[in-house]
Formats: sequence, C-alpha cells, structure tokens
Amino acid sequence: MNNMELKKYNNLLKGYKTQVLAFIFRPRLSTSEQIFFIKRLSFLMSANIPILESLSMILEQTKSTQFKKIILTAIEDMSNGKQLSASLRIWKGVFSDYTLNIIYFAESSGTLSENLEYIALELEKRNTLKKKIISAFIYPALVTGATLCITLFLVVYLFPKIMPVFKSLRMELPFSTRIVMFTSTLIREDGFLIAGLLLTLCVCFVVIFKKVEKIRFFFHRNLFKIPLIGKIFQYYELTNVTRTLGLLLKSGLSLTDALPITQHATGNIIYKHELGTMNEYTTRGEKMSLYMETRKVFFPIVITQIVAVGEKSGNLSESLVYVSELYEREVDDFTHNLSNLIEPLLMITLGVLVGFIAISIITPIYSITQNLHQ
Repeated sequence: MNNMELKKYNNLLKGYKTQVLAFIFRPRLSTSEQIFFIKRLSFLMSANIPILESLSMILEQTKSTQFKKIILTAIEDMSNGKQLSASLRIWKGVFSDYTLNIIYFAESSGTLSENLEYIALELEKRNTLKKKIISAFIYPALVTGATLCITLFLVVYLFPKIMPVFKSLRMELPFSTRIVMFTSTLIREDGFLIAGLLLTLCVCFVVIFKKVEKIRFFFHRNLFKIPLIGKIFQYYELTNVTRTLGLLLKSGLSLTDALPITQHATGNIIYKHELGTMNEYTTRGEKMSLYMETRKVFFPIVITQIVAVGEKSGNLSESLVYVSELYEREVDDFTHNLSNLIEPLLMITLGVLVGFIAISIITPIYSITQNLHQ
C-alpha cells in the first residue's frame, strides 16, 4: 500500500469514526429548540448578518450544553469550508431528512434565509398538531388507567379477604365468582411472571415492528380502519404530507425533487410507499392528481380535486398548503369531539368491570344469607 492509498484509507477511517462517535454521543434536541435555532438563524441572515457571525450570536444566547455542541461544530466546519447542511448532517438523528435536504437545496440556490422560515413553519405546525393528538388521548388514557387500578384493587386486595369464607362453604359458587377467584389467584401467584411475559412480548413486538417492513405496512394500513380514531391518524398523515410537499415546492424545488424528500419525512409506511410510487408516476410526465384518482382509499376525492386545480393553474404549492390547512381543521374537530365520543364507552366499560366483580362478591353472600334464613 503506497502513501496515497494509506492517506485515503486513514481519511475514510477518520470519517467513519466521526460518524460512529456522533451517533453514539449525539445530543437530543427538543422540537422547540430546533425551531428556536432555525428561526433565529433565518432572522439574523435576513438582516444581512453573515452566517458564521449569526451562528456565533446564537451560541452566545444558548444555555443548552448539547445545543452548544452542535453550533460549535457547525462554526468549526464552516470555517474550514464546509456547508451548513454538511455539518448538520453529522447529527442526522437530531435533524430530520426534511430539514437537512431543504438546507442543502437552499444553499445551492442561495435562498437559505427564506427556506429556513419554511422549515421553522413546518416544525411548528407538526409540533402543534402532535400536541393536539396527544392531548386528545390524555383523558381516555387516564380513565382507562383508573379503571385498571380499581379492578386490580378489587381483584388482588379486596376479593382475597372474602375468598376464605367462600372456600369454607360446601356449596357451588356462581360462575362469575369462580372466574374472579381464578383471576385473583393467578395474579397474586403469577403476577410478576405474567407482567414479565407481557413486557417481553412488548419489547419483541417493538423490535420486530422496527425491523420487519411487512408488519409495519400491515399495522399502518389497519390503523386507519379503527373506528372513531382511524380518521384522526389518516388526516394527521395527510396534513403533514401535503404541508411538507407544498412548502418544498414553495421553496423552489421541483416536484420530482420534493416528492422523495416528503417520502423520507413521513413516518407512515403506507404514505411513504404511495409517495415513492407517485414520484415514479410524475417522473414519467404524468400528473399527480391522476395518480391520486387511482388511490382514493389514501387520497380522498377532495385532495384530488384541489390538486388538479393547482396543477391547471400552475399554483400547486398553494393548493397543497390549503389542503393541509383543511385537514388540520378536520383533526382539530376530531380531537375536540373525541372525549365526547369515547367517554360513554369508557364509562360503560368501567361500569361493566366493577359491576361484574361486585356481582361476583354479592351473589354468594346473598346465597349464604338465604340458606341461613331457611
């Protein structure tokens, strides 16, 4: 191996080590911190402040140690001739493909300041929408947790105190009482084993879910079919997909460049697959709306019609942003009404569970009192 080959090998090894170390020790930034960074950088650059000076000013205002690490790396890399996108790409787990690709294309076209605004807008909208979805499920989760706690208290603590009385009687217990007795004994004797098995199954499912694409495809496809909440998940994905694609087109990218970025930006494998096929379709010169017409399950007719109008008027980006706002309002309505829709179902479930246990306790006691009376 000559000196040139040795030098090349060492450079490759050094680059590989840098990526590995960056992955292991990569910082964790919240969405709010990312929005702060991108918005502030856009504001400073729009005021004609050079990018290195802008980064230094942001560094002075930053208190987070992890955030400082990223900015210091960017300043050092850019001082050595690297672009901002190349420096941030080291922290790929921190910044999304959408953010990195937009910055790369913006640097190539000389429109970094304007495109940073689009990135901040997208991150803000996604963060707001995610919070709405999470807040909609907080109340049902609390009621479900309370139901499980009450049920476990009755089965594990209260029922065992009465169980010896039932066992001492030489009488056939009701079927419901025998079910509760069996459940109580099983949880008290093998509760930790059952919890361990359930935890192991959950971990295995998560690992398999991440590794096996067919399982993710099956899960995401059937997620949209769940009664009451399936539409929320689908509209959430449609909102993100259309807004991302619309903002990418607004930033100056062509449709064939914007579709692959949108494909990587979405986490739902169904829409990831659909956007990949759509990209192949549009690369051949076909219209996006024509493809959507053939996939009405995933792209409702409203989207197809608005996209078709946008293609004809030459204002596709505005049409897609309008669609995203339309479906964001739909998600808003669903999340506001979700508690009202689910609350009766949860109350009925809680009543049935507690009532079943109460009947299982009361019925044998009633039988005993009847026998004593006779």
